[in-house]
Amino acid sequence: MAKLLTDILNIQYPVIVAPMFLISNTEMVLEALEYGATAAFPALNYRSIEELKNAIEHIRSKSDKPFGVNLIVNKSNLKYKSQLDLLLEMKVDFIITSLGSPEETINLCKPLGIKVFCDVVDVQYAQKVEALGADAVIAVNNRAGGHCGKLSQFDLVTAIQKKCKLPVISAGGISTFAQFNEAMAMGASGVSVGTIFLAAREANISQEYRDALIQYGEKDIVLTTKMSGSHLTVINTPYVQSLGTEASFLERILNKNKTLKKYVKLLLAFKGMKAIENATFKSTYKTVWCAGPSIEHIHSIRPMKEILKDLTQG
Repeated sequence: MAKLLTDILNIQYPVIVAPMFLISNTEMVLEALEYGATAAFPALNYRSIEELKNAIEHIRSKSDKPFGVNLIVNKSNLKYKSQLDLLLEMKVDFIITSLGSPEETINLCKPLGIKVFCDVVDVQYAQKVEALGADAVIAVNNRAGGHCGKLSQFDLVTAIQKKCKLPVISAGGISTFAQFNEAMAMGASGVSVGTIFLAAREANISQEYRDALIQYGEKDIVLTTKMSGSHLTVINTPYVQSLGTEASFLERILNKNKTLKKYVKLLLAFKGMKAIENATFKSTYKTVWCAGPSIEHIHSIRPMKEILKDLTQG
């Protein structure tokens, strides 16, 4: 049986408060650590390497508990190399890799004792990162917020367990004590949870975003490829409906052109990130709010620790 996340990181609860683009902040991380869980934040939440370094130093000045950083490892992240260099220098506890090959990250982290958990959406990719030496996989299922997979939690977790010996951290659709227990009963080593923490008091988002989290439900979550070129879950507001959820004919054609694909991805990622940034901190009629189906279980804005207690203790 694969090791539990509690044993891998020496924490009390096998829960990662998932890295959320623009949302995750040092206060949220510290609240999770103090509770006995762990947390990660995206490196891209900080505009400069100096700001990223300051965030890590701030958390370390307040806690000696383990936390991680999410690193986009494909070519759309122009800061990848400098971010990785800093994470190696700072010897963060773990790195979560997304949207690309983690080979270089794993090779450089191993000698330093930095754990690498890799986002995967299928068995084939889980096998690849296992061969590369990953410490665990984060199995991103079809109920995840943000960039999601295509398989259900049960199908993805059990399929990976049959083919891999790595610990499997389940991500997607976990927002209640019952769902947490269900994932652990499947043999998951831990869970990665994002959407319900959008409604944490410590999350620095606009009042309109908070209102939308409470107002909308699971039926209002749709998949769009308009934002980043990859499937992304968002709240189906009137503006999203007016945009449509499929990449345009031109975007699809350009995405198939090997020479131009990289640049199209970069442009789409930049445009999408700017739209999400605008929506997160200020509301206009052109608003795109990210959330997963777990929005169904958001009924109020609450402190992080209260949300964590309900998730892990019922």
